[in-house]
Amino acid sequence: MQQVLNAWTGMNIRRQIIVVVATGAMFFAILAMSRMASAPTMTLLYAGLENGAAGDVVRALEQRGAVFEVRGGSIFVDAKQRDQLRMTLASEGLPANSNSGYELLDTLSGFGTTSQMFDAAYWRAKEGELARTVVSSPHIAMARVHIASTGSNPFQRGVTPKASVAVTPTGAAITPQQAKAIRFLVSSAVAGLAAEDVAVIDANGTLIGATDEAVPANGGDDKAQLLRDKVQRLLEARVGFGNAIVEVSVDTVTESEAIRERIFDPESRVAISTDTEERNNTSNEAGGGNVTVASNLPDEEGAGGENSSSQNSESRERVNYEVSETEREIVRNPGAIKRLTVAVLVNEATTTAEDGAQTFAPRDEAELNALKDLVASAVGFDETRGDIITIKSMALQNVPPVGTAAGTSLIDGLNVDLMSAIQMAVLAMVTLILGLFVVRPLLMKPAELPNNDVPALPVGADPQMEEAGLTGEVTSDDFDLPELPIISGFGGGEGGELPDLPMAGGVSEDPVDRLRNMIGERQEETVEILRSWLEDKEESV
Repeated sequence: MQQVLNAWTGMNIRRQIIVVVATGAMFFAILAMSRMASAPTMTLLYAGLENGAAGDVVRALEQRGAVFEVRGGSIFVDAKQRDQLRMTLASEGLPANSNSGYELLDTLSGFGTTSQMFDAAYWRAKEGELARTVVSSPHIAMARVHIASTGSNPFQRGVTPKASVAVTPTGAAITPQQAKAIRFLVSSAVAGLAAEDVAVIDANGTLIGATDEAVPANGGDDKAQLLRDKVQRLLEARVGFGNAIVEVSVDTVTESEAIRERIFDPESRVAISTDTEERNNTSNEAGGGNVTVASNLPDEEGAGGENSSSQNSESRERVNYEVSETEREIVRNPGAIKRLTVAVLVNEATTTAEDGAQTFAPRDEAELNALKDLVASAVGFDETRGDIITIKSMALQNVPPVGTAAGTSLIDGLNVDLMSAIQMAVLAMVTLILGLFVVRPLLMKPAELPNNDVPALPVGADPQMEEAGLTGEVTSDDFDLPELPIISGFGGGEGGELPDLPMAGGVSEDPVDRLRNMIGERQEETVEILRSWLEDKEESV
């Protein structure tokens, strides 16, 4: 401690200020590093919440005393507590969804509620429920649904409802297929709403899936990929991974066709009705004769002619038959397989000799035929359709993989914040530089000069010297001086030579003159040395 005080008192004001500033800088640097080391690693808890929902989450975190940070519209918490906080907040219904559903109808009462108010609350609840369903998809962060209903006016005819949906995706853009699914979801939930009357708009204000896309000409690519995967998986089970290359080409029907057929079978008849009609006729005629007065008398008295009679019977039957009729309509949509071509390249078989040498040879025909039968069964081979399967055994070239193989390290398992690590490294470097190049040189004690002869000092430089009876010049004979170590490097002699030190009055070759100049410039340090010598001499006496 005495050496530190002596070093401090031996410094001028400028050096003392530098030491104080450097010490304070080191203290604050070490404090910052310790705080950064003890600070938790923050990770994202929730982002994109509305102001009300975000406020509820922040209030719940404050009540639990959890460490959190709010950066813009995002909330960050300690990485070790993130999953626990999410489950705890979810059990309390946080973050609350701003879209209100059918619970709005619970607040309505029969008193003071008009039909218009009830209709408005109903459609508002319907919109909230649909928005909740859309947001439940992991690809959508926020959604708003607006339904333009026709109301309950009975005089409105020919007016259909319409709807619009505004969605905000979580990452990638909304695809037309997803927009189509949203349109059908909304149209199915609203009576009388058609899917084409629902507009889906993304966060950039772009209308998604405005028109149905035409069927692409190469519609068989998906089928070809599916068949390729089947054949590849089947062959690799036999020849090994990477030893088989499969290519499948599928020609599909690109035009639609509708066939309507009507067939009558005259041999197949069915009686559907029968009509039978019978007729019986009977007639009597008198015989011919002369017309006299007697023939005109009653009871035919006086008639002299002969009588004749006739009887006729007629029967008719009508049967109605229905001829068998077959009516068939065939509709062929684009996408049917018209022709299938499969090409398979199998690597040659590997044979290992006793000495460990590997040789390659083409596979035999029996194995290739067996593999061809398996491929034909996997792709649904149809010879009448013109399908072709080609399988060959050839040597495959070994192509080294491009890139670096993925691996795991100890750092990957640690949850280290890169920015915090960089900040700590910079602060540690600054602290090390301050300690080595600023504070340490200032606190170092200057080396004492090795010289046994002390030059004369003027009397009266120190009152203690006068009390000790030191008058005139002070020589080394007045004190028992300890032998000082020789500093190597000052010369080749035993006592060594002092280095050439620049002085205010110039450089002198005489060592005594240079020592006097140094004592004149450093009087306080010289007095301290002499005082220590006096104290040592008094103790020895």
